[in-house]
Amino acid sequence: MSLLNAPEYDEKRAKRRILLVWAGITIVIVLLAAAWFLRNWTYERTVDQFFVQLEQKDYERAFAIFTADPEWKSHPQKYAQYPYGQFYLDWGPSGDWGVIRSHHVDCAARTGTGVIVRVTVNGRPEPAYIWVEKKDRTLGVAPSHLQLQCGSLFAR
Repeated sequence: MSLLNAPEYDEKRAKRRILLVWAGITIVIVLLAAAWFLRNWTYERTVDQFFVQLEQKDYERAFAIFTADPEWKSHPQKYAQYPYGQFYLDWGPSGDWGVIRSHHVDCAARTGTGVIVRVTVNGRPEPAYIWVEKKDRTLGVAPSHLQLQCGSLFAR
């Protein structure tokens, strides 16, 4: 085939090709945006499950989530630094938050090796800041001097 006997220009085919290219670009942008806004979802969900167990007063299961170890009872010596008894004092009815009746996961931000999740507990104005270690999903209390602003684009 030479340039002189090239096939006729098919306008429908050209429009379809342009439409497919733009649709592909749009899908990629939407997927990237979803990945960006949901990047901390698994960590927020872990913290949410932790607080759900506290609301249900299932402190043993909450401790299992806190330590990321469902079999913690079979090796309590592993948690000698922060045993279940201390956990119960901190998060049970006599803890700083009292009986936890409600919670709302507000936002999360990545920092260093972990994610800090801001949680409103019992509607109190001062939020709880929970640290989630990325590598093993263990929980901890984030530094109290923290100010995580949830309204910004980068806080989620």
